[in-house]
Amino acid sequence: MKLVLAVIQDADATALVRVLSQNAFEVTKLASTGGFLREGNTTLMIGVDDTRLDELKRHVQRTCRTRTRLVAPSVPMGEQNEGLVNDPVEVPVGGAVMFVMGVQEFVKV
Repeated sequence: MKLVLAVIQDADATALVRVLSQNAFEVTKLASTGGFLREGNTTLMIGVDDTRLDELKRHVQRTCRTRTRLVAPSVPMGEQNEGLVNDPVEVPVGGAVMFVMGVQEFVKV
């Protein structure tokens, strides 16, 4: 048995929860924040039998897509006298980050 924490973009959350539910995966949805853009995202907690882990990964990969966004970073570049860079930069966002952990015990009451 594994516990998967899948951190995904909010835009993909509804579709992924629907696909997982249709395929008999039990999912708990948590609101979370983080990453480079400090924006809201969704973390899904999914309990999965070892034999279905590859199937779960395929569903996540097919549903959560990578996008690009323009971001004005306003971060210092180089030496102190060079100032701040304010030009928008295109960055990839989305996709999924999955943490797969072994479960020692699972109790459902």
